[in-house]
Amino acid sequence: MELRQPSSKNQALLDAQLELWHHTLCYIKSMALKSAIDLRIADAIHDHGGTATLPQIATKIMLHQSKLPCLRRLMRVLTVTGVFSIIEHPTDGGGEHVYGLTPASSLLVSSTSMNLSPFMTLMLDRVFVSPFHSLGEWFEHELPNPTLFKMEHGHNAWDFAGHDAKFAKIFDNGMVADSSFNMDIVVKECGDVFQSISSLMDVAGGLGGASQAISKAFPHVKCSVLDLPHVVDAAPAGTDVDYIAGDMFESIPPANAVLLKWVLHDWGDAECVKILRNCEKAIPPRDAGGKVIILDMVVGAGTSESDLKHRETQVLFDLFIMFIDGTERDEQEWKKIIFEAGFSDYKIIPVLGVRSIIEVYP
Repeated sequence: MELRQPSSKNQALLDAQLELWHHTLCYIKSMALKSAIDLRIADAIHDHGGTATLPQIATKIMLHQSKLPCLRRLMRVLTVTGVFSIIEHPTDGGGEHVYGLTPASSLLVSSTSMNLSPFMTLMLDRVFVSPFHSLGEWFEHELPNPTLFKMEHGHNAWDFAGHDAKFAKIFDNGMVADSSFNMDIVVKECGDVFQSISSLMDVAGGLGGASQAISKAFPHVKCSVLDLPHVVDAAPAGTDVDYIAGDMFESIPPANAVLLKWVLHDWGDAECVKILRNCEKAIPPRDAGGKVIILDMVVGAGTSESDLKHRETQVLFDLFIMFIDGTERDEQEWKKIIFEAGFSDYKIIPVLGVRSIIEVYP
C-alpha cells in the first residue's frame, strides 16, 4: 500500500472535517451508553466474575444470536470510548475478545450501592433528550418565552412529572441514585458539615435519599424532607426521616440547617433569592449554628485550566439545564444571589467532582 501524505492545506481541511464529524457523532456515544444500560451489559460482565466474552455477554442478556455481530460493533464503540475495557485480545485471529469493567462501567452494576444506572437512564430518557432537537429554533424566539422543555412537551418539567407516572418514577429513581452516590462521598469527606447541627430540613428533597444517608450517618440529626404533595405521597415508609408536604416558595419549616441538594440550579436568580430568603427565615442565627447547605455546581471550582473534561462537563451541564430555564453558576453568580437574599458569608468546598458544597451563613 502506498503511503501518501496530503498537503498541509488539505490536511488542515481534513482535520477540520474530522472535528465536525466528531462533534456530530457524539450523540452516538450517548446512545451506545444508553443501550448498554438498557441491556444491562455491566451486570452481565459483573455476574460472570468481572470478565466475559461476547457470546457470554449475549447469553446473559438473552440476545438472539443473529445480533451477535451487532453487539460486537456496539462493544467496539463502548471500549474505544472507555466505558468497558478489553482484558484479552484474541491471539490467533479466531478467538474472542474478553471484556472487563472500567471504573465508569463499575458504576452501572445494579447490585452495588454506588449504582448510577437510574440517573443515567433519566439523563438519556427521550423526555430529556428530545427537546434539544429544537434548541436552534428556541434561540430564535425572544424572551420571555416557553422553556425548551415546555416548547417540546407542552408543560414545564414539574407539571409533566406530576401527570406522567412512568416518567415521575424514572425521575425519582434517578434522583435517589444520585443522592446515594454523592451523599456517601459527602458523609466520608465532609462529615463535619453535619456534626454541629441537630436538625435538618431537606428542601425539595424528593424521596429523601440525601436525608436518609445523613440520618443514618449522623443519628443525632433529625432529618425532614419538604416537597410537593404528590412527591410526599410516594415517599417511603418506615424511615427515620419525616416527610412534609409544602412549597418552598411559600415557606420552609424551621430547622437548625436547610439542605438544598441540586435545587437552585433549576431556577433563575429571582426565584433562588426567594427560596434562600425563606431558608434564612427558617434557621437560627449563625452563632446558634444556623446555616444553609447547598450541594450544587460552582462552575470553575475544583478544576484547573488543564482539566478539560471537568470544565467541559460543567459547561455542557449548564447548557443542558437551560432547557428548564435553569443555570449553573460560577462563584460570582452564587455570591450575588447569596448576598441579595440577606446572608452574610459563604464557604465553597469543591469535593464532589463537578459539584461542590456551599455553606451559607446568616
